[in-house]
Amino acid sequence: MANIKKRLPQNVEGEFFVDSTCIDCDACRQLAPETFTESGEYSVVYAQPQTESEKRKALRALLACPTGSIGTLHRNNAKEVMGDFPLPIQDRVYYSGFNSPKSYGGNSYFVQHPDGNWLIDSPKYLSYLVRRFGELGGIAYIFLTHQDDVADASKYAERFNSQRIIHRAELSAQPGAEIVIDGNEPAELFPDFLAIPTPGHTRGHCVLLYGRRFLFTGDHLWWSRSLQRLDASEEFCWFSWKEQTRSLARLRDFPFEWVLPGHGQQVNLPPKVMQRELALLIDRMTSRP
Repeated sequence: MANIKKRLPQNVEGEFFVDSTCIDCDACRQLAPETFTESGEYSVVYAQPQTESEKRKALRALLACPTGSIGTLHRNNAKEVMGDFPLPIQDRVYYSGFNSPKSYGGNSYFVQHPDGNWLIDSPKYLSYLVRRFGELGGIAYIFLTHQDDVADASKYAERFNSQRIIHRAELSAQPGAEIVIDGNEPAELFPDFLAIPTPGHTRGHCVLLYGRRFLFTGDHLWWSRSLQRLDASEEFCWFSWKEQTRSLARLRDFPFEWVLPGHGQQVNLPPKVMQRELALLIDRMTSRP
């Protein structure tokens, strides 16, 4: 729970506030950009929500915050808003919510599929999510994009008897994984699900392409709200920026219309526009000194 005594002075006056335990993970800014913004090394409230829609988005952000750093001055209806999660994106693809501090607030996603449901990276292990995932049919597979975002994957795997999928180069983060990806060639895991190794951010980073539409990108690729374009980070590249650039170039072989990242803003674009944006990003990366 957020502590009013630790309220950041950058917050505007009003009901919602962020305290100094914030880790600047960006989750609240993704969910409620009308309310939250970045200020130095924190997220803060720059505009109090006015409409019912804005208030609901702000409460979703409160619930998703990995460190419980968002609070309100008075009682709120967060328990009711909790029922929004997992939050539908499109065609039985969901954002799990309840980001974990173990993954520095990384996003997790859930795919409801007739041949078995998928969890992509892991949220916090919560009894509420366990119940909701169960109501949606359980979790058959847990795809882990890389070692940073495994969070509570092992707990969900144990609860639902799920098969965890991770690249061999990341295996130390989930040594009991049931399915291990080798090498750098795309691997069709099951119909509709293609694992694409994308070394760069980490040595064994992988993305998951679902239905030739949804690309779960981990920390490889995201949409920049401020620049309104696809983006990647050399500052937060832990293995090789050159390899990450090559890995992004390989994505030009695959059509997709959604980028669903672990960190950063999600985006939905027509496939041709997405490929054009990807090409522009690669050009920027290769032209950097």
